[in-house]
Amino acid sequence: MSTGDRDYVLGTHDAEIERLAFQHSIWQEEVHRAWHAAGIGRGARVADIGAGPGFASVDLARLVGPTGEVYAIERSRRFLDVLAQAARNAGHDWIKPMEADLMAGPLPVHHLDAAWCRWVACFVPDVRRLVRSVAEALRPGGRLILHEYHAYSTYGLLPQRVEIHSFVEAVYESWRAQGGEPDIARALPQILVEEGFELVSARPIGFAARPNERLWRWPAGFVRTNVPRLVDLGVRDQTWGEGVLRALEEAERQPASIFVTPTVLELIAVRRG
Repeated sequence: MSTGDRDYVLGTHDAEIERLAFQHSIWQEEVHRAWHAAGIGRGARVADIGAGPGFASVDLARLVGPTGEVYAIERSRRFLDVLAQAARNAGHDWIKPMEADLMAGPLPVHHLDAAWCRWVACFVPDVRRLVRSVAEALRPGGRLILHEYHAYSTYGLLPQRVEIHSFVEAVYESWRAQGGEPDIARALPQILVEEGFELVSARPIGFAARPNERLWRWPAGFVRTNVPRLVDLGVRDQTWGEGVLRALEEAERQPASIFVTPTVLELIAVRRG
């Protein structure tokens, strides 16, 4: 595992990119609903903050069209390479990949109509700096759309399984050890107002999945991808990891099983003039 891969709590390896692609497909409807609620349309100049491999960037490019621009801001070279290839494959030359560390200074764009930020604030060590940087990049009246966890602890199985609860605890531990905060949405409304935004809307989003449903693959896939990573990072040992995966397999064979996903808070805010 490279140093760059370790910089990300969840990694930038192939399995994580595949998981992110599936995750985006699960969330696509909710994401588009948020973008439309924020008024993003043809010709808009939009930043995808912490764009990752660019799945949202490609969707945004379709929404704004060739008269618009999508600035895909990401610090991982691995993710940017995947993103650039996806933009070429889609023929969207109005996607502008930009390598930038969100904690290193001002964003490399300005006078944006909107900025999209999903599961990024929860990973950075200084959320206020992130919000301030986005505010400076937006024009007056520009909108920031956020999807961030406010109750990550809702992630779990019914009937409850202690092994999955232990997995969620390990994720919290690993996340916070690298300076992030899974439940960051609890602090975001106050930070947004203090940094020059007016809140437009707030909406909680959560799912529940049965083993025979496609949605099940999202929470279950996260367990399968990240148990080996937590073991590799030394957060937990191999015996623990085997127990977690065994409990997940047992749950998948039980008709009463329900996977409840972490609760997300959708926030839409407008930059005051």
